[in-house]
Amino acid sequence: MGSKERIQRLKEDTRLNILDAALQIVKEEGWQSLSMRKIADVIEYTAPIIYEYFTNKEGILLELTRKGYMLLGQDIQKAKSGHLLPEKQIEAMWVAYWDFAFQNKELYKLMFGVEMNCCELKKSLPEAEFTTGMFNDVISELIDEDKRTEELMCRKYYTYWSIVHGLISINLVQKGTNEAMNQHILSDAINGITRFINN
Repeated sequence: MGSKERIQRLKEDTRLNILDAALQIVKEEGWQSLSMRKIADVIEYTAPIIYEYFTNKEGILLELTRKGYMLLGQDIQKAKSGHLLPEKQIEAMWVAYWDFAFQNKELYKLMFGVEMNCCELKKSLPEAEFTTGMFNDVISELIDEDKRTEELMCRKYYTYWSIVHGLISINLVQKGTNEAMNQHILSDAINGITRFINN
């Protein structure tokens, strides 16, 4: 490895360390506690070094949001590929979405502004569009061809999402029901929407 490649590798490692430190602080203290100075303390650099990589805290939040959508997209893609029937795919995909939310609570809260005042992040990240696109592809397969319109597909996507996201938010913000009850509600909601998707 040449010196140019080594320097580039060190820069990328430092950038990743900054993001990892930010997430570590958030897991321990919450999003409101995140600051450039705290990140610098964790990675044992001076605050000006952080600004060489990210213009401000919003830049870090945007990159973490992008990372969250990438991880979510991978989980959903894996869930989809485990089934052939669209009905099974859509259920597995929403369950993967649910699992992601609770395995990555801090990222999920940032991505969707749950229980936090998030900065005005770009609404159309390619990573977010990729995830939505996967859901829409399967929803399209579930809708009869003669009834399939962009408006109907959009409406059905938001019907699924509002119920799943709403149930997740209830459980993230306050204690919801027990896990077994949550799984029943989730399954009933997904399967109910799927059953009547052409109505």
